[in-house]
Amino acid sequence: MEQLSKERRIIHLRETESTNLYLRNLLLEQPLEEGSIVMADYQTNGRGQAGNTWFSSDGENLLFSLLIHPRKVWAKRQFIISRIASLAVKNTLDRFTDGVRIKWPNDIYLGEKKIAGILIENDVEGKNLIRSVIGAGININQQAFPADLPNPVSLRQITGSKYNRNQLLDIFQEEFFLLYRDFQKGEIDAIEEEYMFYLYRAKGYHPYEDKNGRFMAGIRDVLPSGHLVLRIMDTGEERIYAYKEIHFVDDESK
Repeated sequence: MEQLSKERRIIHLRETESTNLYLRNLLLEQPLEEGSIVMADYQTNGRGQAGNTWFSSDGENLLFSLLIHPRKVWAKRQFIISRIASLAVKNTLDRFTDGVRIKWPNDIYLGEKKIAGILIENDVEGKNLIRSVIGAGININQQAFPADLPNPVSLRQITGSKYNRNQLLDIFQEEFFLLYRDFQKGEIDAIEEEYMFYLYRAKGYHPYEDKNGRFMAGIRDVLPSGHLVLRIMDTGEERIYAYKEIHFVDDESK
């Protein structure tokens, strides 16, 4: 944190369509220092992975986007940014509760319920990454969710306590830049190992479904590209999947 520029922007909005979109539009108008953040009380069109939406009640949760300018990151190995962001959110929540896991690629789970989601938008120049906008939504104080959401949970529902969103944002920044500085020093293997250690369903065989049907498999690896490697229980075959090519099936449905 002490290495961040004093010129970085910290913008707190009452309402915006999307913090990622606001930050990216601002970048079209002016250069921004690494570590700049946009935080909002409410998003009218919060976005998740692959076009999904992110619902959050007004003023109850932590919604923000962080800008970084990675150096010497090949586009084909850009998933390291996702690992860092996921671990930073997990480490933040670890200060208040136990059992936080990362569901590939970068959802954050408590048990079988989703407490946070991350949307990373990378800009590439040539073969290298030049900019990342890391958007996150963390369910902090919300006590009720729409019935059509599949499995949400908030920190307040888990602990019974109400939290200061700015305090959690400060903790996230601390955790993120600790990992980011390790990455800049070349400690990539350690970050990858930590990500795998805290991965949801890291052990055992569980039900999954792809375009050909349902099967039991175990997680073998997550590649630098972000692809998930599964080992099929019946055959030992290994299959590689991109996001949205594989569906996690509830264990009760196996």
